[in-house]
Amino acid sequence: MRLLLLLLLSVSASVWSVPIERNGGNQEVKEEEQEENGDTGLYYDRYLREVIEVLETDPHFREKLQTANTEDIKNGRLSKELDLVSHHVRTRLDELKRQEVSRLRMLLKAKMDSTNTQREQMDHASLLRQFEHLDPHNQNTFEAKDLELLISTATKDLENYDAERHEEFKRYEMLKEHERREYLKGLDQEKREKEERRMQELKEKHRQHPKVNAPGSVAQLREVWEETDGLDPQEFNPKTFFKLHDTNEDGLLDEQELEALFTKELEKVYDPKNEEDDMMEMEEERLRMREHIMNNVDTNKDRLVSLEEFLKSTEKREFNNPKEWETLDAKPAYTEEELQRFEVELRDKEEELKRRVETLRQEQELLNERGKALEAQKKEYQQAVLEMSQRQKEGADALPPAGPNGELQFQPKAPQPEEKETKADQEAEVPNNLPAEPPQNLPVQP
Repeated sequence: MRLLLLLLLSVSASVWSVPIERNGGNQEVKEEEQEENGDTGLYYDRYLREVIEVLETDPHFREKLQTANTEDIKNGRLSKELDLVSHHVRTRLDELKRQEVSRLRMLLKAKMDSTNTQREQMDHASLLRQFEHLDPHNQNTFEAKDLELLISTATKDLENYDAERHEEFKRYEMLKEHERREYLKGLDQEKREKEERRMQELKEKHRQHPKVNAPGSVAQLREVWEETDGLDPQEFNPKTFFKLHDTNEDGLLDEQELEALFTKELEKVYDPKNEEDDMMEMEEERLRMREHIMNNVDTNKDRLVSLEEFLKSTEKREFNNPKEWETLDAKPAYTEEELQRFEVELRDKEEELKRRVETLRQEQELLNERGKALEAQKKEYQQAVLEMSQRQKEGADALPPAGPNGELQFQPKAPQPEEKETKADQEAEVPNNLPAEPPQNLPVQP
């Protein structure tokens, strides 16, 4: 039952399908690879899967899910059961929603920053209305409204998913042709003619492939029965075939299980070792084959094939006498007018990129100039700090010595030689007003 809700929601898995082998050794590994790669292609794929995984842990909701049909899920009746799930499940759902809101806010901010959108204050509620898979008015708790919106949005988006894949492939083919023409323009006449002949030979070589059986026809299913399943083609039984390829044993063939049936037919046309074979075209061919079966077998349009639908399709005239299947090389994916519009779009984008590159270059030059100015200012500051440190050090060296108790001791300054001479000279110049003593040992006159 794991990811059962995704199957009921018609999850379209864009994976590389593999042939089904009954050896048993690699089957478990391949199933794990398919499960890991089963991306719906939706931008909220992770949120969708995490919500479903949490809901499946609740026994009550799981029981309701097992008994619900596609219409119950699409019309929102299953959402009402959310009020009965356990508290820890609701807590985990609340956490998932807050994480999704935070992720969307970051995406919006990055988008607005990249487009240089001016905004004074961001209104998160109005911005989140752009995303239809959650309730923008309640950004903290996961309620029944959130589950209803998630289911309805996923259903609608998945219905348009195949059309988006076709459009993406068309753009890929036009880009490839545009690059081919631009490459030829750069060659001289002789080399251009030689290269055109080589490309034409590759196209012709690609067209030389065995006949491709129509998907879902008895010839195509018998080929899988014999070469993949290793069974006797004379004992082909549609009911047994269905059960063999219902790998998860849920009584339905989902899109992954159907696409695995086309591997033998695709190998007739595409080989990754051949230069002329494009693997992107192979995946587009696989999508076309799956759509062909869904259009002719899936009568209730739930993107799943039940055993009843499968058996009814084997009773149709097209099952035994189908039209010849035309591969992609039989008809171009685009018209010349579409290619011309695409090339105009490419030129406009190229001009816009050039303008943005020039703007970024000017901004880079301005930043470099500012960087140089800041570097010069930094050097000035460093020099000023160095000079200040030297002055402080010189001031510390000039302090008088300290006494035994830490007090400062001042000593008189020793007189300089120049000062002594000056003092002697000053004393010599000062007149002596005291009377001179008479000379001793001289005779006394009468």
